[in-house]
Amino acid sequence: MNFIQRPWRQLTRIIKINRVLTHYQIDKMVLSHSKYAWLLLLNKLLPWNWRPASKGSRGERIRLALEELGPIFIKLGQALSTRKDLLPEDIGTELRKLQDDCPPFDEQHSIAIIERGLKRSIEEAYASFDPKPMASASIAQVHAASLYDGTEVVVKVVRPDIKPVIEQDVAIMKSLAGLLEAAVKETKRLHPVEVVEEFEKTILDELDMMREASNASQLRRNFENSDLLYVPEIYWSHTNDNVMTMERIRGIRISEVDQLIEAGIDLTDLSAKGVTIFFTQVFKHNFFHADMHPGNIFVLPDGRYAAIDFGIMGTLNPEDQRYLAENFLAFFNRDYLRVSELHIESEWVPADTRVNELESAIRSVCEPIWDRPLKEISFGLFLMRLFQTARRFGMEVQPQLVLLQKTLLNIEGLGRQLDDELDLWDTAKPFLEDWMQERVGLKSLVKNTKANLPYWIEQAPHLPGLLHNGLQKLSQADFNQSSKQIEQLEQQLAKQSKAQRNRFIGALLLIPAVFPAVLAQFGWLNPAWLPWLQTLFGLTGLYLILKKT
Repeated sequence: MNFIQRPWRQLTRIIKINRVLTHYQIDKMVLSHSKYAWLLLLNKLLPWNWRPASKGSRGERIRLALEELGPIFIKLGQALSTRKDLLPEDIGTELRKLQDDCPPFDEQHSIAIIERGLKRSIEEAYASFDPKPMASASIAQVHAASLYDGTEVVVKVVRPDIKPVIEQDVAIMKSLAGLLEAAVKETKRLHPVEVVEEFEKTILDELDMMREASNASQLRRNFENSDLLYVPEIYWSHTNDNVMTMERIRGIRISEVDQLIEAGIDLTDLSAKGVTIFFTQVFKHNFFHADMHPGNIFVLPDGRYAAIDFGIMGTLNPEDQRYLAENFLAFFNRDYLRVSELHIESEWVPADTRVNELESAIRSVCEPIWDRPLKEISFGLFLMRLFQTARRFGMEVQPQLVLLQKTLLNIEGLGRQLDDELDLWDTAKPFLEDWMQERVGLKSLVKNTKANLPYWIEQAPHLPGLLHNGLQKLSQADFNQSSKQIEQLEQQLAKQSKAQRNRFIGALLLIPAVFPAVLAQFGWLNPAWLPWLQTLFGLTGLYLILKKT
């Protein structure tokens, strides 16, 4: 019977979505061009679309439509509300009013999910358990509890049967986005299919309590003994795919400014700490909390931040980290040529992009930002305008950078809510400069050389074999090819051979550059002339290894 019921449920859901979108005149917003008038008329003739249309601003109508369509569409609206690069401000402002509050599900369902997951009764698992949830949202609800050692905890339980609902609604969203992108050319710049796919990944990640617990555990290790951020402990013996048990945090919400003042918290210091935490996560740990809205941030009595809700985290690869840091520094030096060069070097835009055209476009959107005091300049606004411009030059949507921009905008908003005199650049510039020095300075060079030297030495014996295989392939090549192709192959092999030889010699030269330093640490060898000899060998070796042929 299920094979009949499922298509029927999907059809009724599609009809409801069509009815709601038409009632709130979303169809007219999307199909506003006169060439789509026939499609609007056809849609209006459907019997379920005969009720009067809703009035109000376009942002308000979109918000009401999402609320009527239920929790999954509300989550989509919340995700879109942070995408200032995609949506006009009036729509974004309305979508930020969406609340992820849902009626709690039955407490017996909650207890059954916990007992099934932990394979023990609720009484065995917890010394106390409050069946009435503290909070209830679209994905899960949270209960207060305590362990037998007296530790206060919160228990997060995934809603029963929520995954099929998500899969159904997301499948419909994908279909609508695909039709929209194919039929209405004006929407292609918004990349609706990519937006829905990104949303799908995010919401499915939030369903996995083991993933969220692992995120929390990693962040806790990163800030262990920190005076900036406290991350609650995860209790793995009471955690599985559908249940997460975490230390309970008792603090003041970051949005409760009056309570923070009453508690004697220094708001100026607190706002600066928030910026430092962000840049530490992004550039030092390369693992950042990407859902830093006010509901997820508390302040402890000792002035430290405390974070909860670790379902959405972001990471950057080392190249993106470096290019991002250099972009910030180049922007604050107003060096738009360097900003455009970085976009091409990082392959954020195609390699054949004209540097001067990209530079001109970046200057036109970034220069107006400087028409305000330095303390009012927004990093998030800079990134948003930068990515908007880059997308006109073929930059693909990169989820990790979107998460970063969204998080940065949240951090800026929170920081300036606490201290309207907050100068992000004053806090960020020394951090970025120190980080760049660590990454590209002499200290970084020595560190990377020591780390890679065993690999280079390990690969050296393979050099003759690589050369032999290359020559053997050449001898077995089809000599009916044109002489030009053979010549190109010979040149390529010659370059590879020379490069391998240079790397081999360079690796050998690095041994006397690094090994004496190790001996010197133990006091076995430390003559005055040693650093000069090490420098000579080291620079020569690195030159041969890194040299392009």
